[in-house]
Amino acid sequence: MIQNIVKGIQAYFGAFGLISKLKLWKYFIIPMFISLLTATFVGFMAYTFSDNIGHYVANFWKWEFGKQTFEVISTFISGLIIVVIGLILYKHIVMALSAPFMSPVSEKIEDYLRGEDHTHRITSFQEQLIRGIRINLRNLTRELLLTIPILLLGFIPVIGIISTVLLFLMQAYYAGFGNMDYTLERHFKYRESINFVKENKGLAIGNGIVFMLFLLIPIIGVILVLPLSVTAATTETIKKIQLKKLPE
Repeated sequence: MIQNIVKGIQAYFGAFGLISKLKLWKYFIIPMFISLLTATFVGFMAYTFSDNIGHYVANFWKWEFGKQTFEVISTFISGLIIVVIGLILYKHIVMALSAPFMSPVSEKIEDYLRGEDHTHRITSFQEQLIRGIRINLRNLTRELLLTIPILLLGFIPVIGIISTVLLFLMQAYYAGFGNMDYTLERHFKYRESINFVKENKGLAIGNGIVFMLFLLIPIIGVILVLPLSVTAATTETIKKIQLKKLPE
């Protein structure tokens, strides 16, 4: 798994050059706009609701002593939870809505790497959008269900550090999952694609680690994260597909 994580990370180093070489930047205009708009909305919601929720939770503290401190803590925790959930929602909304634009880009990269004589499934704009929504709804549900217990672990001393790492790796895994599926949708059906990613968890995590780190870069990170992460995921996913389809 460690080896695949490293490969997933290393794939980013050639992503920018490959996009420029194949003149793919124009295909990313709409996805980049979707990403920026979604990130702005999520950030606004986190800023707006963290204070309100923190103040609401603080009302449960019936004593005057320590009330202000409790409100500050509750506001911080509320903001943290909203940001975490916001990142999860951002990721899956952007990936689902960008599917019809990213799948053709992934196909062009595959044509360049493998030649145009290879065979794969032909899917329409509508099919790609439905597939993207279906995959990301599945992943969103699972990620939210896993996030709650991990966040609760964060309140336990010492173990809290581990929960932070687990939370980051989980988010990375599902980010990489979504990026890989733009390629997988041409080669495998829904269930087969899920099994493929499970077999290549390290690759998904490696791709997702850089994806999540990009989101820490104001504005530029949100704009560039999808083009670079999808390109990186495509190059490595194609290699894995070729190995899988080799005759035994």
